Amino acid sequence: QVQLVESGGGLVQPGGSLRLSCAASGFTLDYYAIGWFRQAPGKEREGVSCISSSDGSTYYADSVKGRFTISRDNAKNTVNLQMNSLKPEDTAVYYCNAVLYWTHYWGQGTQVTVSS
Repeated sequence: QVQLVESGGGLVQPGGSLRLSCAASGFTLDYYAIGWFRQAPGKEREGVSCISSSDGSTYYADSVKGRFTISRDNAKNTVNLQMNSLKPEDTAVYYCNAVLYWTHYWGQGTQVTVSS
């Protein structure tokens, strides 16, 4: 069965850290470009970070640059998103997306809540 599963979300205080993981089953993430997106209540889904399949180049939205780090763990067939210095405005459901040409996979999302 082909699927993506996000994990690692939760409740954290402002300034804290979380590490999200996107695990694939049924296919190999190495060949896919991977993106992390988030959607806050009442807002559109937005791109947070992505990593290429070819040379590992990364991209970050301005709002998370310097605080978030995306990385691959090919041995575990996962892509991680390390989130530091979290802010209340980072509160959202976080989704990972795997893309290879015309093939797209989405995970079910994991909730991140930043609140004191």
